[in-house]
Order: sequence, then C-alpha cells, then structure tokens
Amino acid sequence: MTGTITYDPPPAAGGRQGGPLIVTEDPDLLDDLLRLCAAAGAMPEVHHSLPEKPSSTPTALPTAATSSMSPTVSTSLTPSASAWPTGWEAAPLVLVGDDAARRVRGAVRRRGVVLVGRDQDDSGVWQRAVEIGADHVLMLPDGEQWLVDRIADVAEGVGRPALTVGVIGGRGGAGASTLACALAVTSAREGLRSLLVDADPMGGGLDVLLGGETADGLRWPAFAASRGRVGGGALEESLPELHSLRVLSWDRGDCVAVPPQAVRAVLAAARRRGGTVVVDLPRRIDEGVAEVLAQLDVGILVVPAELRAVAAAGRVAAVVGMVLRDLRVAVRGPYASGLDDREVARLLGLPLAGEVPVESGLLRATESRRPPGTPRRGPLARFCREFWERALAESEGRGGGAGGAGGAP
Repeated sequence: MTGTITYDPPPAAGGRQGGPLIVTEDPDLLDDLLRLCAAAGAMPEVHHSLPEKPSSTPTALPTAATSSMSPTVSTSLTPSASAWPTGWEAAPLVLVGDDAARRVRGAVRRRGVVLVGRDQDDSGVWQRAVEIGADHVLMLPDGEQWLVDRIADVAEGVGRPALTVGVIGGRGGAGASTLACALAVTSAREGLRSLLVDADPMGGGLDVLLGGETADGLRWPAFAASRGRVGGGALEESLPELHSLRVLSWDRGDCVAVPPQAVRAVLAAARRRGGTVVVDLPRRIDEGVAEVLAQLDVGILVVPAELRAVAAAGRVAAVVGMVLRDLRVAVRGPYASGLDDREVARLLGLPLAGEVPVESGLLRATESRRPPGTPRRGPLARFCREFWERALAESEGRGGGAGGAGGAP
C-alpha cells in the first residue's frame, strides 16, 4: 500500500546521484530496505540510533550481514537542526522507518521524505507523516516495487523526462522516417541528449537510413524479454551511437514484434534519461504502438499536400488522437491545386506544425550515407531547429520536458 500526501521531487543534477538516507532502528525493516536498495542499484547511508551526543563514526551493522550492500552507517541521530547529519538535507531521498518518526520531528523540512512501515491497520501513521513532513506513506511489502523504482530514479539522477516526439505518416511514403531522423540529428547537433526510436519493424531499420546497420549495439529483439524497470543508463550505453545520437532500431532478423510491456519499459527508461526522444511510428496501431503513443508529449502527422493523402491522414489522425492529445500536422509539398499547408490543417482539424521543406539532393545525400538534416543550413535542418525551439519552450512553460536534462550523451 502506498499513500500520497504530496510529492514534488527535488531537482536532480546531471549524472548519478547519491543513494538514499535510511533512518530506522528496526533490524527487520532495515534488512528489507537494504535489499530494495540493492535491487535498485543504490548505496544507502544508514542512521539508526539516538545517542546523547552526535557522532559521525561509522559502525558495523550486524543486521546487514546478509546483504550485498555496504552502506555508510552511523549511530548518530539527533533532532537538533544544527546537529542533524548533513545527509538529511543532501540525500536525494530519505526513508524513515515508522519506528523513528518521533525522532525526526525536529529535522529541517525537505522534500523527498518517505515514511515506511508495516502495519496496514495503523491509522496513526498519517499523523506521524504530517508531523515529519513526509511526501509519501508506504507500507511493506505491498509498496516494494514502487519504492524500488523511486530509489532507482534517484540513483540514476532522474530529472525532467525527455521531451518525446512521435512522427507518423498520413499515408505510405509521406516522409515520416526522413523527418524523424532529421529531428533527432538536429537535436543532437544542438547539444541535447538524443535518442531515435524505430517503432516500425517493417520499415527496414532506421540504422540503415543513418548508415549504421553494422554498428555495434543492441536492437529491439534484444529487449523482447524486458519486464518491470529497465535502467536508463544501461539502455543508453547498450545502443548504437550514430551521428552523436543513440538509435534503437530493428535488425534484419525474423523478430517483428516485442511484447507491449517490453515496449513500455524500454521507452520509460529512455524518457528518464532526459533530453529528447524521437519515435518513428508505423501507420498501423497495435498494442506496442499504443504503449508508445501513451508516452508521447507531441505527435507530428506528416501529410503530403494532395487530397487522397489528406483523406488517408484523417483516418490515421482519428485513431492516433484517441490516445495522443497533442497531435499536429506537418505538410509536405508540392501542393495540389487549391491546397496549401493551412488548408490541409483545417481539413484535418489539427494545429499546424509547419511546412516540411523539399530539400534538393536529399536522395543523393541518403545514398551517400549522410542522414537527413545533416546540412546545418539546409531547409530541413532549419525546419527541425525551429520546431525544437518552439516545442522546448512550450515544454518549459508546462514545467516538463528536456530542460535541465540535456547535454551530450
């Protein structure tokens, strides 16, 4: 059981953070918390007694003898703000055993405090949580998976999630894959941590479009057995790096699908790394694609400016719009008689993301293994750069997105 009072995670700096601070004298609870920290890959700091005078001398912890963790342990705890261990304020997460709640009432109030107990029927735990300023009340063993995920978040240094953009064609051959690649290449060139995800197993592989089909790294079939939580850092390091961005593509094998839960876990891990994630979407919507749509911030529907394409795009928009709230149309010329980009957007009832320019020499560039959007001053790169400027500004205004989580991989 978990219960929420409020929760607003402290801002995370780049890179990995320190482990959580554990405050408890209950040896059984401590063993459980150390086990969960080990599962999350975090090294905790432990304080578990209240002497008359504060002391920072580490001591052995017999109850942790069976654990693989080697936490920093101190027998010092005092509710005096001046004597409180520096870990109380510096730790990215504080786990307070219900047995220790009375001793932390005088501590400096901070975010990221979880009160952990075992008695499901103890209604007084909520009052104790309020008294110590806890963000969450969690009961073991029911809340173990939530707590492992939360500990892993702080161990990874999770800040704002990546601004995640999906690109889908209004009809076959609309140029969605080309635009997705160009968006990712432009994002990486602007210094953001960038990941390009190929969600279309029938598309031939985006690594081919980027000229990296022989590059070392994992492809989608390697993640087919993924369940639960996938480490964001481990995911990033396992993927091919092409043109300063990471790419998750399909291989040329027989596997053409991964389970929806694997798609969910992998994309969630990608988003936790921050920066930007661009997903090239297929036009058919199955359970795996639905998992992707549920995690997108923005969708771009690429539509050639011709009546038949607009009609086909209307069907795609109707299905995608059932899951994705922010779907925009990007129109690609040349224009049929009576159509322009605004008219296409009006016919589809979608906001206009802009006109995707026709870039001369794009086919020759692809054949020469130069990815779309490579020429910095080309019209396609300019379109992508302007899109990111608007999208990132909008995301900052909403309090989400890639700000603060950028940086080169």
